[in-house]
Amino acid sequence: MSNADLRRLDREIRATTKKLEAVRRGELWPLNGRERRAMARAVTGGAYRVVRGRSTGRAEERIESTESAAETRLTAELSALHGERQRIVTETARTKAAKKSSGWW
Repeated sequence: MSNADLRRLDREIRATTKKLEAVRRGELWPLNGRERRAMARAVTGGAYRVVRGRSTGRAEERIESTESAAETRLTAELSALHGERQRIVTETARTKAAKKSSGWW
C-alpha cells in the first residue's frame, strides 16, 4: 500500500471525526437521509403536540434516539477507518522488513 492510501484514510478519519463532533453538538448536517427523515418526523410530531397543548415526551425520545443512532453509526465508521489504517501500516512494515531481510546488506 502507498502513502496515498494512508493520506486518503487520514482525510476520511478527519472528516468522520468532524461529523461525530457535529452530531454531539446537535447539528443536523452530518445525518444521513434516513436519520434526517426520522428527525423531521419527530420534530413535526412534537410541534403538532405543542400546538394541541399536549406532552412532547415521545417526540423528544425519538429525537434523542435518532441522535444516538447517528453517533453510534459514526463511531463505528471511525473505528473501522482506524482499523483499516492500522492494517495498511502493519502490511507496509511487514513488506519493508521482508525486503530488508532478503538482501545481503
